Amino acid sequence: MQLQDMRKQWFVSSVYFIELSSKMYPMNSRPLLVTCGLPYTNGPCHLGHLRTYVPADFYVRFMRRKGEEVVFICGSDNHGTPIVVSAEKEGTTPRKISERYHTHFSDTFKKMQVNFDHFGMTDDPTTHARTKHLVSRLIERGYVYPKVIQQAYCTKCQKFLPDRYLEGICPHCKKPARGDECDQGCGKHLEPGEILEPTCKICGNQAEYREQEHFFFRLSGFQNWLREYLGELKGTDNAINYALGWVNEDLHDWCITRTLEWGVKFPGHDELVVYVWVDAPIGYIAFTEEWAEKAGKEWKDCWCGENTRVTHFIGQDITYHHCVFWPAMLHGAGYGTPYAVVASGMLKIDDHKFSKSRGYVVWTNEDYLDQNLPADYLRYYLLSYTSHTKEMNFSWQLFQERINNEVVNNLGNFIYRSLHLSQKQFGGVPEGEVEQEILEKISEAIANVTSLVESYDFKGAVDAILTLSAWGNTYIQSNEPWKLAKTDQIAMARVMRNCLQLAKALTLLMEPVMPERASLIWAQLGQDAPIQKTGFEAGLEKLTSGPLPAPSIVFTKIDDKMTTELDKRLRERIDALDAGKKPQTPQISIEEFAKVELKTATILSAEAVPKSSKLLKLQVSLGDEVRQIVSGIAQFHNPDDLVGKDVVVCTNLKPAKIFGIESNGMILAAGDEASLLKPETLVPAGTKIR
Repeated sequence: MQLQDMRKQWFVSSVYFIELSSKMYPMNSRPLLVTCGLPYTNGPCHLGHLRTYVPADFYVRFMRRKGEEVVFICGSDNHGTPIVVSAEKEGTTPRKISERYHTHFSDTFKKMQVNFDHFGMTDDPTTHARTKHLVSRLIERGYVYPKVIQQAYCTKCQKFLPDRYLEGICPHCKKPARGDECDQGCGKHLEPGEILEPTCKICGNQAEYREQEHFFFRLSGFQNWLREYLGELKGTDNAINYALGWVNEDLHDWCITRTLEWGVKFPGHDELVVYVWVDAPIGYIAFTEEWAEKAGKEWKDCWCGENTRVTHFIGQDITYHHCVFWPAMLHGAGYGTPYAVVASGMLKIDDHKFSKSRGYVVWTNEDYLDQNLPADYLRYYLLSYTSHTKEMNFSWQLFQERINNEVVNNLGNFIYRSLHLSQKQFGGVPEGEVEQEILEKISEAIANVTSLVESYDFKGAVDAILTLSAWGNTYIQSNEPWKLAKTDQIAMARVMRNCLQLAKALTLLMEPVMPERASLIWAQLGQDAPIQKTGFEAGLEKLTSGPLPAPSIVFTKIDDKMTTELDKRLRERIDALDAGKKPQTPQISIEEFAKVELKTATILSAEAVPKSSKLLKLQVSLGDEVRQIVSGIAQFHNPDDLVGKDVVVCTNLKPAKIFGIESNGMILAAGDEASLLKPETLVPAGTKIR
């Protein structure tokens, strides 16, 4: 009678899970297409990249396990000025640099168990063809038009300067900026001709603006549509709200051409290429085409018509492009639009802002995989440390603590104890049924984790898995099967069967997080079917009684020696870069210093230099003469406040022309905020400083 009741309970629990699954997992005739922001082929892979790719792979694996048809697409971004600049420095071609880093990223992702169905290149023919088709559609529909604009031109290099060939001052916040983006200030996208005080990055020459015809996408015409679209867009709030903030302001039309040889030629104009942020996202469609051709599928099922299921995983810094530019282009050209955009938070290294130039970076291969550290451990940290949308901090100390305490002591401890005690006492899986309480705990956990994954709360999902594991540890500890081995073999068999069922469910749930380790445990549980093709319902399916292989420890701790060595590598890199940046000031003799003539002066007048945000034109009195000096202090001093101030001037500099204005001397100032030097007590203008 007891056995019949247990079978009845098993049936009820199974039906409960099936009903729950049908509510949670509504099937859709369209494939779920998941993409990742394209890695740029101008440098190696680091943790900042993996902040996006690992969660995307976790999501794909999980959705497949619950029965979804998922296509996972990515590729390398091969166009744009930085690659051209790098190729010029190396004396090679942009294509060769792109191929080198394309292979690097493809190999690195495979090592990290990030398994794309297709990984393409934007410089391959499919992306070129699809870009020309989509842009031509926009032209035909009146969404692209020509316009003569002011384009930066270097008279020394004798060339127009697109994007990264250019640096200057942001017109919005007045911070230093590069040609296409205010990367050190407000973060705004900059159109050609907008940047102030343009300077050529090749030769350092002050650039000038010249007229040139370019082509613009009529983004302003999509403002109302975008507002409505973003109201329906799924994904993470940090992406949607950020995009809405832009759309609720006035949208400006977007220049989509550049004067470069490297890239996708703009239709009908071989001297121009499309802007990299046009062809890069179009690569998503092209890569889907390439996958579909190999798989015998139809790419249009993913990209055409209403109710597409395109889900983009991106870094937060490219939200504007994916939530504003990209859907507007797709809609204008008559394609379907993305269903969801999932944006990851930024990354810090050891509580410092991520910075390759300052050494606050962890390289995926050099610093991690090449040190024989498991890909699974890094995947776990990236998924579990914090909410996907929040800022993540990585340090080797934190990494060690989380892996040892959560993965090894919690999950690993429960699974190994369950396998070891069962194999030692019963040779494998003992006879008997699984208790209803265990089945309910498993069903509850699967439902909870699924809900969290579907709402893109990956940390919450991993926490829920560990909660089930912690419950298993409490269960085994409170039932003390090692004592039951001496007093009640039947009771011990019941406890161990329950524990093995929990271990099976935990392995299925954890596989999207740590696929390599999960596959090893799956084999130790005596499962022949590939875990990747096993649904979550198997977590409730009874394990077959019988022998199991002798278990081995799958999760091992990271020792202090390893952590110390890894942290030392990081410190040495930071220190080396800091040392390299310290200016090596040459020593001079007293005779050389005596050649510099410094005098006090009084400012008589000050006025702004037209078209410059930095410069002021000053008239200063040196007692027996008045001089004109052009000084870069406009950002920190109001011209009216300077009149009458005493300052220190270097008076024997050779005269120079700045912005076409003669400057005869230099006012001395201290620090980044140009604090003007002045005499301690009142002295006559022209007093020599010794």
